[in-house]
Amino acid sequence: MKINAGVSNREGEHQVTLRTNENIQSIVIPPKSTGFGSSVNGGELLFLALATCYCNDLYREAGKKGIKVQQVEVEVDGDFGGEGDPATNVIYRAKVTAQASEEDIRALIEQTDRLTEIQNTLRRGTPVVLTGIEAVSV
Repeated sequence: MKINAGVSNREGEHQVTLRTNENIQSIVIPPKSTGFGSSVNGGELLFLALATCYCNDLYREAGKKGIKVQQVEVEVDGDFGGEGDPATNVIYRAKVTAQASEEDIRALIEQTDRLTEIQNTLRRGTPVVLTGIEAVSV
């Protein structure tokens, strides 16, 4: 699966595009009230990515086990310090309501935690590299 995410921003306009393989989507995120930048910060989106990935992966893993999940709630908390500092104290909680025993639901929750791609990306410290710079003078 190949994923591409992009942002285009100028005064009063903020556009987000997402592409997974050939599937293109957009998410509406308004600009900051100043007109420049996103009204949502990267830390918020990172934590949302953690919650979303876990939620989606839980349904995937439940399907493999034949567990019918009725509801998933995921909440992520953490801290960011000064400029350039990485997140700290990142924790998440999951509440799963399903047609299965509590023991089977707990096992599903724990197994999904081990398989969740975004959590594992952060846990393993995947390098992020800037490869292209284009400066346009006006």
